[in-house]
Amino acid sequence: QVQLVESGGGVVQAGGSLRLSCSASGNIFSLHTMGWFRQAPGQARVQVAVINSEGLTTYDNSVKGRFTISGDYANKTVYLQMNTLRPDDTAVYYCNAAHVVQIGVSGGRTYWGKGTQVTVSS
Repeated sequence: QVQLVESGGGVVQAGGSLRLSCSASGNIFSLHTMGWFRQAPGQARVQVAVINSEGLTTYDNSVKGRFTISGDYANKTVYLQMNTLRPDDTAVYYCNAAHVVQIGVSGGRTYWGKGTQVTVSS
């Protein structure tokens, strides 16, 4: 069984910073991509930033220049440094791991964390 555990959410004033962390555990043989999605109330879940095992990153336009994703694939951990936060960044942030291959299991799967709340007050 694969689990993703997030930490680092909270309440911050506009202009402030937060750092999210996510660690994957379980019988993982390999994983290719980890990242962060977010879902605001009444809205769909959207991709914020992802990083693959080769270090290639992708950001949503709304966070470019403010958020930085980094990964430690040896330890199956991904981070999201969020600076200059805005009220419209308020959402539940979900960690995602894609193309996860488990030991003794064929094929790759996608896993989600339970989410961590980020609230930015104006």
